[in-house]
Amino acid sequence: MTMSSYTRRTKDQLAARVAQDIFDGAVVNLGIGQPTLVANHLPAGREIILHSENGILGMGPAPAQGAEDYDLINAGKQPVTLLPGGAFFHHADSFAMMRGGHLDICVLGAFQVSATGDLANWSTGEEGAIPAVGGAMDLAIGAKQTWVMMDLLTKKGESKLVEKCAYPLTGIGCVKRVYSDLATIECTPSGLKLIDKVDGLGHAELEKLVGLPIAV
Repeated sequence: MTMSSYTRRTKDQLAARVAQDIFDGAVVNLGIGQPTLVANHLPAGREIILHSENGILGMGPAPAQGAEDYDLINAGKQPVTLLPGGAFFHHADSFAMMRGGHLDICVLGAFQVSATGDLANWSTGEEGAIPAVGGAMDLAIGAKQTWVMMDLLTKKGESKLVEKCAYPLTGIGCVKRVYSDLATIECTPSGLKLIDKVDGLGHAELEKLVGLPIAV
């Protein structure tokens, strides 16, 4: 039997894959961590308005080294740029945007996502772990589409896509798509559906890694 040969997407390749699917004119929130990289890969000629929950609308890509302004940061305290027409405002106004259904897409990280789109991304429930929900609950439920960007497997090799989340939930049935280093998968009420996967990774092997059926 021959072993399959495939290469995982790098973090930048994964960010570019997410950016590819963001439609022209979308208002998008990029969560803390990996999702912030999406800002550096938005397709040229496509107008996408980036929102940050600490009170920014119209963020640009990360600043060049040496040009950072630490009075202009995103929710993850990373320096950002502001595009022409961009604005910053009170935290309460930002959350009103999030809760009021004004975001087309939010891209979040996750500890676990269930096959039907439940999201767990604020606590592993471990003793001594610091809960860090932030605005994730507001984003997950308030955005018209919630996408997750994450490694498919934990460091122990366990799938983060699961039948039922074992960690405290952030939102129920809110995740539409999971963009991972091995595959892009849609969460539906009837289970997982494959959008694409990296070259060289067989469908049966992907199902084995996830431990769940994935419709084509």
